[in-house]
Amino acid sequence: MNGRNLGFLRSAKVCANLAQGYPPPALGEVLVWATAGVVFSKVLSMLDALIIGGGPAGLMAAIYLARYRREVLLIDEGASRAALIPESHNYPGFKGIAGPALLARLREQASLYGAPLERGRVISLHHRSDGGFVARWSGGEILVRTALVATGLVDETPNIAGMNPAEVHSGRVRFCPICDGNEALDRRIGVYGSSDEAAKKALFLRTYSRDVMLFETGEKPIPAETLKSLGEAGIRRAGRPVRVDCSADATRVIDTTGAATDLDVLYPALGCHVRSQLATAIGAVCTPEGNLKVDSHQETTVGCLYAAGDVVSDLHQITVGMGHAAIAATAIHNRLGRNMR
Repeated sequence: MNGRNLGFLRSAKVCANLAQGYPPPALGEVLVWATAGVVFSKVLSMLDALIIGGGPAGLMAAIYLARYRREVLLIDEGASRAALIPESHNYPGFKGIAGPALLARLREQASLYGAPLERGRVISLHHRSDGGFVARWSGGEILVRTALVATGLVDETPNIAGMNPAEVHSGRVRFCPICDGNEALDRRIGVYGSSDEAAKKALFLRTYSRDVMLFETGEKPIPAETLKSLGEAGIRRAGRPVRVDCSADATRVIDTTGAATDLDVLYPALGCHVRSQLATAIGAVCTPEGNLKVDSHQETTVGCLYAAGDVVSDLHQITVGMGHAAIAATAIHNRLGRNMR
């Protein structure tokens, strides 16, 4: 964190006092604490904006707000969905770039403009009576005029023997056919799930290959109309997978009948968990799926609380999230009033 923002973070001692029931200090109050026998003090200030989440959307918002010369802090738990991408060919300007490499470039750019990036978890947001929010996180407590939630989502991973994170990083198991379906042209594709959504994903993947198979969980019936579409598309149906064995040559799926099918790529379609709880806990409205509802400026139904990326949209695309972030950051800047030199 750079020097101009150090005054925004509480010390561990102050956090301990809060945990023991001491009231939080008011804006402008001088905090005093001791560490290793040395006494420190600082004035508790208020940030212009807190960004929660360090994926592409959060980092883009940090870049914009830092370039707008706003006092901003980004707190990231280190669980960005983008970090799982072995290589994206769907991000503009690159023939291919790995998710971790893209995140590193964005962090470097945000730091270039002085945006502090902190590793940690935001535990809660609370309204202040005089406006803005109190944010409690693993590093303490801060006061903010506005907040932007860019916490994304978590894909449901199949609970199948042999399935592990390494297969996602290797590209043998993928989650987003919009991102990488084109790289599966004429390859052997499997989709795992039995809801209508899984069947629709299988039908979408017929855009890229004639060899698509749907492995059904059996937990939810597929509507008759969708079953008809699967048949017309030539999509084969198989039983529930019980084991996945990945090698350099293929992803072998063994189902409940004992049959083994060799694939080039397997797409789980079990849904996802949208990480919108921080916002909904203070009254933000979300869809039944958990996506936060926002206006044309990316502001949620809670004033001064914005959202961007997968926590908002069910079109899970990096470019979409970064567009949200640019809109939200600009709206925040305009809302806060002029900050002339």
